[in-house]
Amino acid sequence: MQTEYVFDTGSDPGHVQVQCLSDMLDGTSTRILDDLGVPPGARCLDAGAGNGSIARWLADRVGPTGSVAAVDIDTTHLPPSSGVTVHAHDVDDGLPEPGPFDVVHARLLLMHLARRRDIFAEFARSLAPGGWLVVGDVSPRLPHAVTAADADDLALFDRVFETAIAHAAPAVGMNLAWAHSVPHEMAAVGLTDVGSAEHAFTDSGGGAGLRYYGSLLQQVAPVLVSHGLSEAELDRMQELVVDPRFSAWSYQFVFTWGRRPA
Repeated sequence: MQTEYVFDTGSDPGHVQVQCLSDMLDGTSTRILDDLGVPPGARCLDAGAGNGSIARWLADRVGPTGSVAAVDIDTTHLPPSSGVTVHAHDVDDGLPEPGPFDVVHARLLLMHLARRRDIFAEFARSLAPGGWLVVGDVSPRLPHAVTAADADDLALFDRVFETAIAHAAPAVGMNLAWAHSVPHEMAAVGLTDVGSAEHAFTDSGGGAGLRYYGSLLQQVAPVLVSHGLSEAELDRMQELVVDPRFSAWSYQFVFTWGRRPA
């Protein structure tokens, strides 16, 4: 079954997308996982593994007696590495390996999937007693411009993202309300010790946060043009995301974790 996730991570903009996500979010993901504890010998699943950075981090923690299954629908930028088994697989069709897992990590995945609740519940069921589920997704808070050489550029950035959230996000199947509902969903499936953290930051042109925006806008450009933005405006956005005089707030990323009772 094909998911509704339409960003082409195998493309050049998709490569920028997954690398920038690693640069922006790996520190937060690994800090949470470190606090929860990933012991030697643990069995882990990294769903929506992107370029494999978290899967490799997990493999380093679990050591030779543990294992990490890294799954993504497109594994173009997910190279094989020691201790990591790579699966080119759609989680809409089930898990690539049967549980139980001591850690399941899913970052910027579920918000894109129509069957997110079913897949989320399957992740929870796959946990070993005492195992942790860690989910990260994007909230509805809009990115917005902070500084620019020209006031028109501030207005352009905000207008582009208002259009993207209003039209491109629904068109590509993104559910921005999901992130803040995850604590409730975890409690509903019986997970305990549930906690959440939000991560947002400002970044300047050329940084991972702004280049990430550039990669996304390239991939949804036809939708944006169909809702009134011009090619020239989108070209200007690509200039702004690499202009060090320009800065903007990131999306608000929401991470939530919960544990299967021992």
